[in-house]
Amino acid sequence: MRSYFIFVLIFGLWSNFTDAQNRNIGSWNIINLKYSQTEKLSFFAEAQLRSLKFYTNYHYYEYKGGVNYRLYKNAALTLGAGSYQTYKEGGNFISPKNNDEFRIWPQIVLFQSIGLLKIEQRYRAELRWTSNGYWNRFRYRLGVSYPFGKERKAYKPFQLSASNELFFTNNEPYFERNRLHLAFQYKVSQFASFQMGYLHQFDYKINDETGRDFLVVGFSYEIFRNTALQP
Repeated sequence: MRSYFIFVLIFGLWSNFTDAQNRNIGSWNIINLKYSQTEKLSFFAEAQLRSLKFYTNYHYYEYKGGVNYRLYKNAALTLGAGSYQTYKEGGNFISPKNNDEFRIWPQIVLFQSIGLLKIEQRYRAELRWTSNGYWNRFRYRLGVSYPFGKERKAYKPFQLSASNELFFTNNEPYFERNRLHLAFQYKVSQFASFQMGYLHQFDYKINDETGRDFLVVGFSYEIFRNTALQP
């Protein structure tokens, strides 16, 4: 039954993206690396590359890094910083840029479990130095995930997730963006996982990253300083 469900899910995602060029679905590509120093302290680095059409019309990239600290079982703090570059639409990295930005962002993430269902709430404040001056932005994301499959060394190999994120500022019109993300994740090992999903976002008159619909493809890898920390 689970194998059938996985097949239906992957087939549905593939059916949605086979005509991506005609529907102007863009690509959203993510590589994430994490180093766990202790049970509470970890570091991360991430790079993203996005296009407004299916692997063409590249218009955006970012790279960032930071530190995570687990306050207790159900809460974690993060301090991150990065570079965020947006080019004009209509081709691959067309200059001049729409936005050249450096960003610092503290955040707190709260976790809760109901059976196998995991609920996450993320609160993030962004301090943004952009081509158009300094701006503040505030983000709230609510996500749920469901791990499943035959357990391997204290983890389940498959996961379904859904999240919705709202973006606000302290200036009119206050609301900037809404971002919906649906994803399927396969954990290859204790260290590596792949993700495929669909992301839809609505933008309200902003220029830092445009686009409506994206195929999301991601890869993440985690390194543990001490083997005792491994799942």
